Amino acid sequence: MSASSVFSGLSPARVWQHFATLCAIPRASKHEGALRDHLLAWAQDEGVAARVDAAGNLVLSSPASPGCEHAPGVILQAHLDMVCQKNTASQHDFSKDPIRPVLRDGWLIAEETTLGADNGLGVALILAAISDRELRRGPLEALLTVDEEAGMGGARGLAAGMLNGRLMLNLDTEAWGEFYLGCAGGLDIDVQRAGEPELLPAGWQVCRLAVQGLRGGHSGVDIHEERGNAIKLLVGVLHDLAARVPYRLVSLQGGTARNALAREAFAIVALPELPSLTDWLAEQQQVLRNMLAGVDEQLTLSIESAEADRVMGAEEQFVWLASLHAAPHGVRRMSRQLPGVVETSNNLGMVAIDPAGGACNFMVRSLVDRSAEALADEIVSLFALTGTVAEKSGQYPGWAPKPDSPLLKVCQSVFRREFGTESRVQVIHAGLECGIIGARYPGLDTVSFGPTIHGAHAPGERVDVASVDRCWHLLRTLLGELAQQ
Repeated sequence: MSASSVFSGLSPARVWQHFATLCAIPRASKHEGALRDHLLAWAQDEGVAARVDAAGNLVLSSPASPGCEHAPGVILQAHLDMVCQKNTASQHDFSKDPIRPVLRDGWLIAEETTLGADNGLGVALILAAISDRELRRGPLEALLTVDEEAGMGGARGLAAGMLNGRLMLNLDTEAWGEFYLGCAGGLDIDVQRAGEPELLPAGWQVCRLAVQGLRGGHSGVDIHEERGNAIKLLVGVLHDLAARVPYRLVSLQGGTARNALAREAFAIVALPELPSLTDWLAEQQQVLRNMLAGVDEQLTLSIESAEADRVMGAEEQFVWLASLHAAPHGVRRMSRQLPGVVETSNNLGMVAIDPAGGACNFMVRSLVDRSAEALADEIVSLFALTGTVAEKSGQYPGWAPKPDSPLLKVCQSVFRREFGTESRVQVIHAGLECGIIGARYPGLDTVSFGPTIHGAHAPGERVDVASVDRCWHLLRTLLGELAQQ
């Protein structure tokens, strides 16, 4: 089945048509230009005013329907970029290949890559709304940001005076039936260390160890499930291997995105001789599967021959492996004010080291800014013990909940009337751009919602098709309701 045929017959057609376009045009973080240019041309054809700010964000604006000129202006907000993750065996090139989803049991799925439903469907819903001439609404603006997934660069660069609306609907959350009023803030810790390569000892054998088969996922949405982190697991295996046989590390690589749980990690090691590790690795694999029972039982631990002519220095090997073994990962603290919500966590998202040195990245999130800073300082201090450079960067504020939000009350009322049930109000541990935008535009009343998306930031990402239809109905009805305010 072709990518275009997958979308035929899906409702609402105008939303899925836009999402098909987003699947066809590559849009990795910091490489959204082709998509933005396409949307600029589309806006011109639609007669929709469009401009691009200095940060690269796209702002669309459409006047109110006749008679609704005095209604409060509404900003619809989503981000253009997507997390690019693929299975190792996949030949997909995110710089040029389209996303090729399949439809299965009511879900639209990308089997070998991420789907980009996060936040492509938010963008598609917004484009459909702003071009809907049958929709009676007040003044409408669309803020489509860039670089959200790699550091929220677009929101950070948003200038004051670009937007006029007083209300904002963010369409970047992933659980239908829930309205979000707050999110975690966070920051990155970037670790770097240089090394001096040494020659591979004469006669030594080289092999490659691999941890694969983990589910991965969104480091803000899924971290409380205690899914496996391939980097931490492989470092643990290397720690245990050192007690069995001396070895020298050639390289260690794992993870591909700061905000995704590491699904795979690979280590190349050199040994005086290649002992039979098959049985030992099978035992290790079973131990890890038992540790991850009910969460990540598809984990595999494998070995194959490899080649190398350089190894890491013994001291550098010790520093890196001991530091990564000791480094925190996962939930630090659950919120006492919001039951079931993570307060503070960190994700060891990427590592890439070789004989000449290397780097790793931690992403810290917290509902409490001071707690994020404290955990980040702990990580910096850990690496400082060995003289390793660890720098904090990219700090962004959380979005503080406002339970008395008038916009929330309208959202709840419309949801109750249209769907015959109560919605839920939530705070999300993942980062949204709302806090940054709100700091630029004080007094902005913001609510976030979206369709049901599972597996964001990992291959196999999927969206519930029926929830997209419900989101579209809710969005149109909300805009109509707000036009009467």
